[in-house]
Amino acid sequence: MSKIDLENLKTELSVGEVAARSGVAVSAIHFYEEKGLISSRRNKGNQRRFKRDVLRIISLIKVAQGLGIPLEAIKKALDTMPKNRQLTGEDWHKLSSKWKEDLNERITKMTRMRDQLTHCIGCGCLSLKECPLRNPLDKLSEKGTGAVLLE
Repeated sequence: MSKIDLENLKTELSVGEVAARSGVAVSAIHFYEEKGLISSRRNKGNQRRFKRDVLRIISLIKVAQGLGIPLEAIKKALDTMPKNRQLTGEDWHKLSSKWKEDLNERITKMTRMRDQLTHCIGCGCLSLKECPLRNPLDKLSEKGTGAVLLE
């Protein structure tokens, strides 16, 4: 961008501009704000104004939700980030490091599920012809409840 473009770049966005740029409905932006995931300030006309870096946070929320990370966990992670300044690359690195272990665990579970889904998952149903072969007399119940081979 040229110097003129940078000078004209808006530092604050309306809720409609955030929605258009992020691909998230205005109602979702309001919901995220209500849940404390993002914040805005009110201008003299009582309209919401968001700092431009909210686009990165909303993108993170969307990707994390798409991976099955609950909003509560997303909020907990975002709560560790500074609120009084724009987030830096170091801040994002800290956030991503905290999630790596959880994401690796999710990947392992999803791989196991993918590989076992058509076979016994250790749920104790004993309804398929294969269950008496793979889990005779529901022996897997000794390991716990639910899909013990996946969990």
